[in-house]
Amino acid sequence: MYLIVGVDPGKTIGVACLNLKGNLMASGHYPNESLESVINEIKKVGTPVIVAGDKSNPSELVRKVNSSFNAHLFSPKREFTMELKRRIGRSATLTNQHECDAYAAALSAYNHYSNKFKQIDHMGVAEESEREKIKRQVVTKHSVYEAQTGKKANRR
Repeated sequence: MYLIVGVDPGKTIGVACLNLKGNLMASGHYPNESLESVINEIKKVGTPVIVAGDKSNPSELVRKVNSSFNAHLFSPKREFTMELKRRIGRSATLTNQHECDAYAAALSAYNHYSNKFKQIDHMGVAEESEREKIKRQVVTKHSVYEAQTGKKANRR
């Protein structure tokens, strides 16, 4: 399963994993854990297509998680307020602040791509796995047409 993973760095690392439909699949917070063990926890859920942080300038830890999966790095244009992150986290019944921050980051990335993802879901491709592959290609800067057909679009 392909994922959008939000990461909140710090002494306690927060992680939230969404599927490509925007549903929360897993979340956790890892106090004093190594980067390797956090990456292994993410791998148990799926393969990240996008790794997101909640800061406009992603931290070194977010960049390392991203590079370990060769995923697309997403950062919001503007940083979220603490109140907004809490509200977003509560909407998903998350109580740990690190998980709320990670969820807000992942949800922001999902919202950025959601129109394209919905377009792909309504293309008539029957297999979910095939739709996920197309979504992954769109995230890596292919057009929906290019991802679906394998042909280059005529761009001027």
